[in-house]
Amino acid sequence: MGQFKVIQALRAHAKAEKAKALTSFELLTTKAVGIGDHSTEDYFKNAFEALDQLSKAEEQIEILDRYFPDDNPSKMLND
Repeated sequence: MGQFKVIQALRAHAKAEKAKALTSFELLTTKAVGIGDHSTEDYFKNAFEALDQLSKAEEQIEILDRYFPDDNPSKMLND
């Protein structure tokens, strides 16, 4: 049986946020063109924001996987 639509949407959103954060890190670390005229302060601010976004997304995915596992719906909301 499929997951609840809201859980699927939350998981998809968290995975998209993770992908966005990883893309930001890629641009910040390998694409100097992506930095442009930004100051060092802007660079670190962007890096911190990407890290924050990544950590939140990872945590959300972990929570959804723990309480709403795709592979075992009978274990939903297990504490």
